[in-house]
Amino acid sequence: MVRFSRSERKFRLNKVALRPITTVVKIFPPDSDAGWCSKGTTMSRMQRMAVVGLYFVLSVSASFAQNQAPPRTVATPPPTAAPPAANPVDVASPDAIIAAIYDVISGPAGQKRDWNRMRSLFYPGARLISTSPKKEGGMGATSFSPQDYIDRASVYFEKNGFSEKEIARHTEQWGNILHAFSTYESRHDAKDVKPFARGINSFQLFFDRTRWWILTIYWQEEGPENPLPAEFLPHSR
Repeated sequence: MVRFSRSERKFRLNKVALRPITTVVKIFPPDSDAGWCSKGTTMSRMQRMAVVGLYFVLSVSASFAQNQAPPRTVATPPPTAAPPAANPVDVASPDAIIAAIYDVISGPAGQKRDWNRMRSLFYPGARLISTSPKKEGGMGATSFSPQDYIDRASVYFEKNGFSEKEIARHTEQWGNILHAFSTYESRHDAKDVKPFARGINSFQLFFDRTRWWILTIYWQEEGPENPLPAEFLPHSR
């Protein structure tokens, strides 16, 4: 849609105004020659002036309407589906809900995960966010819904074993919100001696006065350039 500047709009209005004014000059004689007009002629002249005036108003209104931007339509996002009912034991405390998420994603290759259990742990609209190095340099972040994570992980878990457990945690809480830095180790089999990956899961939890919810899990894997510091490892190591 073309938008006009203030000077362009003024020019367009003047062009519209000139047409009826010119018509008046051509139709009506100057006042000095008005002696030939009868009373009937004068009334007809007034009626024509009224028509010309109305034409002018309508022309200006149409020109103004053409230059207005169409009204914006704001899309309403689809409602977020309510999660399935949770096992009260899984959501009774921060310890319980964090233990539940590690448990539900762990298992041997081909084992079906209890995805409804996982869905029940997350508040509507919750996100899972992974960070990793980008090929072109720097770091990037990828955000998933719980369902996005389930869709991707299901394919991987069909052919690969995966077991993840917490080895240390730093927690801060105030009121109904809690933040936990949960240090993890990942293995293909729970019996593997060495993990293939370590890192930190950053949990943001919310207590609604009846149960705990996961709002966000935001994680980064340990790498050569950013080894886990001693403060985020078990004290015995």
